[in-house]
Amino acid sequence: MSLPARMTAIAIREPGKPEVLVRQERDMPVPKQGEVLVKVAAAGINRPDVMQREGKYPPPPGAPDIPGLELAGEVVALGEGVKRWKAGDGICALVPGGGYAEYATVHETNALPVIPQLSMVEAGAIPETFFTVWHNVFERGALKAGETMLIHGGSSGIGTTAIMLAKCHGARVIVTVGSDEKAEACRRLGADVAINYNTQDFVAETRKATANKGAELIVDMVAGEYIQRNYEAAAMDGRIVQIAFQRPPKFLVDFRPLLTKRLWHTGSGLRPRPVEEKAAIARAVEANVWPLIAAGKVKPVIYRTFPLREAAAAHALMESSAHIGKIVLTN
Repeated sequence: MSLPARMTAIAIREPGKPEVLVRQERDMPVPKQGEVLVKVAAAGINRPDVMQREGKYPPPPGAPDIPGLELAGEVVALGEGVKRWKAGDGICALVPGGGYAEYATVHETNALPVIPQLSMVEAGAIPETFFTVWHNVFERGALKAGETMLIHGGSSGIGTTAIMLAKCHGARVIVTVGSDEKAEACRRLGADVAINYNTQDFVAETRKATANKGAELIVDMVAGEYIQRNYEAAAMDGRIVQIAFQRPPKFLVDFRPLLTKRLWHTGSGLRPRPVEEKAAIARAVEANVWPLIAAGKVKPVIYRTFPLREAAAAHALMESSAHIGKIVLTN
């Protein structure tokens, strides 16, 4: 097929509020060794995109300056050495940047097939979120059947995904949210307990829901004073996985519970990792999550879509925190 020499992408004019996201004409990206060129149909929006727009999360070396960490679309060209994909294949993929555009390059090992049970919009909302949840909840967090997971931000894309996957694996799920509406939405997805952090103390409610035992796994994207409170809400030998910092990353903490409860506090980021490490997570997601999607047990929660040109409005919605699930840009 004949491809254009130029494409429309969303650029960050300067660090700032959503309105700094502007449409630009860019050269068509060219796939390198092991990469495919994708005509983007949908691209999920994630908190790191907002941080990048604000100037707080620069792209890693070699990554495009165009935001967007996940996408779905059709393969339209192949770089040298590509084995798995061919032109015309529908794929979704994790990318280090470049998703907010008409076309993007993807390393073939960081892509997964768009199976019939998924629309392109749903597929575009999967990679960043599902890769993050699988790695942090099940690989780093080692969640097992019968254990209790407490996840903050239960109505976010990460939270809604974690609820569904944890329930599929036989765990009990407690979430924190900012409203009764979001609490009800999380319960509908399978959360056993939903705590409104504006009216309830999540430490007391977690201990109450676990017969004073605490949660074996806590997944936190907040930080700040939550670091100390997570230690208080954790069970003996509990694991706390830090995946983001929405509040200050520096905080005065009493570490004694770390010793007395034998806690394990770790963290990880996905974007800066080498392609090979992301490929390993992709293989695990395909082996463990794709069958659940195919069986209709799990599906990304889509809150709203916006055309690519309205990326600023999509970011404004994300910053309002009014959404439940994922916000997606479409071409």
